[in-house]
Amino acid sequence: MPGYTYLDHAATTPMRAEAVAVMLPYLSEQFANPSGSHRFAREARKAIDEARDLVAGLLGCLPGEVIFTSGGTEADNTAILGTLARRGGTVVCPAAEHHAVLECVHQAHGHVVATTVTGAVDLDALAFTLDTTPDVSVVSVMAVNNEVGSINDIAAVARVVRRHAPGAVFHTDAVQAPSWLDLRTITPHVDHLSLSAHKFGGPKGVGVLVAREGTAFQPSLIGGGQERERRSGTHNVGGIVAMAEALRATDQQRSVELPRLAALRDRLVDSIVAAVPGVHETVARDHKVAGSAHLCIEGIENEALLFLLDEAAVCASAASACAAGAMEPSHVLAAMGVPRDLAGGALRLTLGATTTEADVDRGADVVVQAIRTLRRDGRS
Repeated sequence: MPGYTYLDHAATTPMRAEAVAVMLPYLSEQFANPSGSHRFAREARKAIDEARDLVAGLLGCLPGEVIFTSGGTEADNTAILGTLARRGGTVVCPAAEHHAVLECVHQAHGHVVATTVTGAVDLDALAFTLDTTPDVSVVSVMAVNNEVGSINDIAAVARVVRRHAPGAVFHTDAVQAPSWLDLRTITPHVDHLSLSAHKFGGPKGVGVLVAREGTAFQPSLIGGGQERERRSGTHNVGGIVAMAEALRATDQQRSVELPRLAALRDRLVDSIVAAVPGVHETVARDHKVAGSAHLCIEGIENEALLFLLDEAAVCASAASACAAGAMEPSHVLAAMGVPRDLAGGALRLTLGATTTEADVDRGADVVVQAIRTLRRDGRS
């Protein structure tokens, strides 16, 4: 987007050049349906098999445990509702989860537990709920919060789940994690894991559900029997191949990108906090991922702030992209105990692989000027 400063990578990321390159042939001459029987179909099927092997290696699971989906929402829905449909029982999740998880829990009349002030699950509250709730079939706790960037210790959560609900399937929404965390350290602790390609440089409309062998669920899509009858529908070959390549590049570059982006995030936040009073970091930096700069700004309504940022060609958000336009304050901030008036001034600035020093410097300047304009004009 020439002329724009893009600071909304948690909403979506630009596609990596490597992913575009491997995807293009499947949008043109290599268009065969992988479910067919001729040589071109077999070539398409081979591409999917190779992508599955690559993804499995990067996640630390078996290829047969990788199910390709249309994205994170489908993966979350299948992991939770599909398990409940097969096993019965109830589901438990923290209050700060993504709506793709929370709405499943509400629909199933499940249980929502408290979070800490950092946005991570309260382990004591989780243990109490699991002890006092009969027939828990699913526990879902996200790896990285999509709004404030806070990190859950999935290994610690898994220990609580195994101790207090030993028969439950443990699912994590890891959609926001690949750029920041080595997923090989997460997957061994969970039964189900969800990913979405467009959050780490892949295309929109494709994702992954990791489902451990032996964790049966009712498929959300039935028909042609693809994905070993766990997710029917013609494969998005180009999207799958591109997602695997984006995940490979993300994993390969993570060790270099983490310190670079942490330094840029700190530079962005420090510039804003030093220039205008009444700006608060929502989560301490040692509790969140390197690319997340979430602020709560006194005396400001984020709708007016985002309007000025957009007018100045800076892309940012106030909360999850799924909640854009909503008038109510973020459910994540409410769960963390952030006062309503302060939550109304929330600003989410998120960095990624394409972010530069020029981006954060210009972004900081525009945010500071917008805050001063709103306060001077009395607009809130």
